[in-house]
Amino acid sequence: MHERIEKAGLHVAPELARFIDEQALPGTGLESGCFWTGVAEIFARFAPRNAELLRKRDDIQARIDGWHRERAGQPMNADGYRAFLTEVGYLVPEPAPFTIGSTKVDDELARLAGPQLVVPILNARFLLNAANARWGSLYDALYGTDVIAGAAAGKGYDPARGAQVISWAKAFLDNAVPLSSGSWTQWTGGVPALRDPAQLAGWSGGNILLRHNGLHIELVIDPDHPVGRDDPAHLADVILESALSTICDLEDSVAAVDAADKVAAYANWLGLMKGDLEDSFEKNGEMMTRRLNSDRSYVAPDGGSFTLPGRSLLFVRNVGHLMTTPAILLPSGGQAPEGILDGIVTSLIGLHDLKRNGRFINSRAGSIYIVKPKMHGPEEAAFTNDLFDAVEDLLGLERHVLKVGVMDEERRTSANLAACIHAVRDRIVFINTGFLDRTGDEIHTSMQAGPMIRKGDMKAAAWIKAYEDRNVQIGLACGLSGRAQIGKGMWAAPDRMADMMEQKIGHPLTGANTAWVPSPTAATLHATHYHKVDVFARQQERRSEPVASLDALLTVPLADGRNWSADEIREELDNNAQGILGYVVRWIDQGVGCSKVPDIHDIGLMEDRATLRISSQHIANWLLHGVCSPEEVDAALRRMAAKVDAQNAADPLYQPMSGNEDRSLAFQAARALIFEGVAQPNGYTEPLLHRFRAQAKRAGSVFAP
Repeated sequence: MHERIEKAGLHVAPELARFIDEQALPGTGLESGCFWTGVAEIFARFAPRNAELLRKRDDIQARIDGWHRERAGQPMNADGYRAFLTEVGYLVPEPAPFTIGSTKVDDELARLAGPQLVVPILNARFLLNAANARWGSLYDALYGTDVIAGAAAGKGYDPARGAQVISWAKAFLDNAVPLSSGSWTQWTGGVPALRDPAQLAGWSGGNILLRHNGLHIELVIDPDHPVGRDDPAHLADVILESALSTICDLEDSVAAVDAADKVAAYANWLGLMKGDLEDSFEKNGEMMTRRLNSDRSYVAPDGGSFTLPGRSLLFVRNVGHLMTTPAILLPSGGQAPEGILDGIVTSLIGLHDLKRNGRFINSRAGSIYIVKPKMHGPEEAAFTNDLFDAVEDLLGLERHVLKVGVMDEERRTSANLAACIHAVRDRIVFINTGFLDRTGDEIHTSMQAGPMIRKGDMKAAAWIKAYEDRNVQIGLACGLSGRAQIGKGMWAAPDRMADMMEQKIGHPLTGANTAWVPSPTAATLHATHYHKVDVFARQQERRSEPVASLDALLTVPLADGRNWSADEIREELDNNAQGILGYVVRWIDQGVGCSKVPDIHDIGLMEDRATLRISSQHIANWLLHGVCSPEEVDAALRRMAAKVDAQNAADPLYQPMSGNEDRSLAFQAARALIFEGVAQPNGYTEPLLHRFRAQAKRAGSVFAP
């Protein structure tokens, strides 16, 4: 590494120092010297507290491990278990009833319901696609996916497939924006006579803008279009308001292990906030350049003009409290906590949006939106609140301009959710559930209690339903409805949209006003669910429900009395090992933190560190309790290395693991995640992934010397 630059006693990697001074600070009104002095003061104040919180995590986990070991073979006693968790500080008292006080929250989060994208911040093309996914073609989304049975014939436009799409889309219009009489299939043009005339929102040229459940639908009228010319009303497309918000991710979906990686990530966030992010790429032999879409202009029925956002409202997801970064060394010589650095730098970059320095506006309400993942309980949420106070003071911002999204993905947060919300009550803008990370923490927290049920059975476990219900029920009790998002997790199979359409309507039916989708196409399709379900009416229905049982949430998913066959054990090991290797090989060898990875059945799944956490922790648990042997795990890894190699045979950048197991850093990382899984802090995968990826980058090779 090049010689570091000293900034107020901090030793800063030169690429980060230059980025801050030359790109991030200009235009903010902040002077470099004062800024860096303030940064040093924040690290001096919060780094020791961050370390103490991590020590507390370890202490609580050690005491839980000891409690389970002392009671090995004994049935769980719910009352005794809760008393113990309270004694060690895992469970804290519930706060008195309260309502969150968040203000200056954009409608996309508070008063609308619709899909949310999550996108790796290191991929500029994906970022731009996601930001532009605020509007999407329903015709395109239906034509190219399996939502409608069959597929287009040939490479050009297939009229038979087109007729299927048009029929589906017009049936959707009949339900969302019905005509006063007849069906949209009979509409021949002109101003549509709607059953509810208030649903007519305006025009853009010849296009017609409609509105339902707060979401917009634009009818594209074009008699010269190949589809429109054959339609009785010249309807060429139906454009849906789709991804209302997008999370630009610095965490689970990226592989950022050093200063260069962090600067690349921060630079993309700056490009979004200033509106000048671009990406050029080759497609079908032609060079294309992608940019952010402009806002959309319309004329209202009363003749007035108005605009609608052309882009998703953007969050940035910082990393959690665990990791440190070599991008800054503290005066003590230790690495700086990465989450603190993210909080400072992403907020500084967000200042450009607040000052309207760019081509576009992200937050019209005047907030900066930050998702904070992997917090364990209300004390850690309070730490984030205090950190954001300090960052606001550094940047000269009013209190609570920095908003926080709380990921309800750790067991101690789920068990104390109301207290966590209370700790950030004046800046919270979302809570959500995430099955994969949450299950990984479920396994690790109770690692010593006994062998867990199979991974595929987890979604039917008692704690899952309580977790999902409590998230919504507690969120509503704390006043999030109309003020913030209540969210649900990802649909991980981007090629299986028919299954998504059948199953994911369950998310708005829970009363969640957003849920994660893996692609812009999925966002447009999932948007139709928010026309079928009035989420805010559903929230009103659920407000009277009692909160689901804490005892159910704390029920450990143990495989009591199970005696799996050798074939079942091998099947489970193969499934987990294939998923681990398929993801890790891209992370370590190519620095890809999120991608569509074929599963053991060759079905493409969107994989990130959350999927890795659950799979590695599950095998680690079975190893610990003797369900399987080290030899069986190694055999599964070798079998699956060959399968993953075959699945990646067409990738020219891919380096096979099979036959190179002893030298492949990816294979060794995957093995370490399992065999060292019990010792990993809270079962997280980042420490090992970072270690092996950094080794690969230093060596310039994916093989150990």
